[in-house]
Amino acid sequence: MENSYYVSPSPHIHEGDSIAKNMYGVIIALIPAFLVSLYFFGLGALILTTVSVLACLVFEFLIQKYMMKTEPTLSDGSALITGLLLALNVPSNLPIWIIILGALVAIGVGKMTFGGLGNNVFNPALVGRVFLLISFPAQMTTWPIPGVFPTHYLDAETGATVLTALHEGTAHIPSFVDLFIGKMGGSMGEVSALALLLGLAYMLYRRIITWHIPVSIIATVFIFTGILHLINPQEFINPFIHVLSGGLMLGSIFMATDYVTSPMTHRGMLVYGVCIGLLTTVIRLFGSYPEGMSFAILIMNALTPLIDTYVKPKRFGV
Repeated sequence: MENSYYVSPSPHIHEGDSIAKNMYGVIIALIPAFLVSLYFFGLGALILTTVSVLACLVFEFLIQKYMMKTEPTLSDGSALITGLLLALNVPSNLPIWIIILGALVAIGVGKMTFGGLGNNVFNPALVGRVFLLISFPAQMTTWPIPGVFPTHYLDAETGATVLTALHEGTAHIPSFVDLFIGKMGGSMGEVSALALLLGLAYMLYRRIITWHIPVSIIATVFIFTGILHLINPQEFINPFIHVLSGGLMLGSIFMATDYVTSPMTHRGMLVYGVCIGLLTTVIRLFGSYPEGMSFAILIMNALTPLIDTYVKPKRFGV
């Protein structure tokens, strides 16, 4: 009788997950933040997001096809996510040529230099964002006032973010409701905690990510800024303001959780998240720059292989 049993390598059980499925799941989770950016910042948010996404797709296609001589992999959604996250990490009045340059650095340096998806050491969108922040500090720290729509998006009326104002000692702190829904200055995708939490809930429900990284980052920042606030409330602000303002929510939910650049084990994720939270707190409170999330994530991206080496489960049977 003909043998009807075939032995193949593992895995033998497949849940239907794929790179593309998870990538497009993240894109769906980013929709609330994108819609809020359109509501508060108008045409500029739409223009910059469209340009950023198209630039990332074009640069990835050209680099893969003509420099790496490989088949382009645009359909996996990774370049689309990079473009979307890069746009959500910049002010809505940023000149188009600057966001195109950021896309080139994000894809060309942050991703393709290391060999493409799965090989990059650092989160590509953050590489592009930090490059722009260092190269064009004036343009990257000029924040449009939400709800004020000029004839041309480059002419938007500008103001300081909550963290910048606090850092400079000129703080007018919005209400907690405004902080929660996003009625404050900042990068397009970081202003609304509500929209970002909806995205987190969706990704947890779909099991695209686990709770370990975002919760450990947010809890660490809250606990340490809360302790300092209790010690000296005149110098250190309420921890809820730290959590609801700046790039903490966007970074902890969508940037630090990148599969490639974060640890593989749950214990490793907790170590990684706590370290990001500590670094963010130190930079915010004691550094010369009011926001430290991007730098903290990139530093811990570099230490992820070390965490994976020393924080890992015991071998079966040991």
